[in-house]
Amino acid sequence: MGELTDKAKGNVNEAIGKAKQQSNNPDTRAEGSAQEAKGKGQQLKGEVKGKLGDDI
Repeated sequence: MGELTDKAKGNVNEAIGKAKQQSNNPDTRAEGSAQEAKGKGQQLKGEVKGKLGDDI
């Protein structure tokens, strides 16, 4: 179950990060880039859990 949770959180963070990158404020754009990267990491974590099992 952790696999799906991580992937879902990753998708949400990626979407919010991409939206923030459309801002005119440079600080918000930078925050969006970081949040998108965090989302990609969460998705990768979910994929690893899926391959190795949730007990990692």
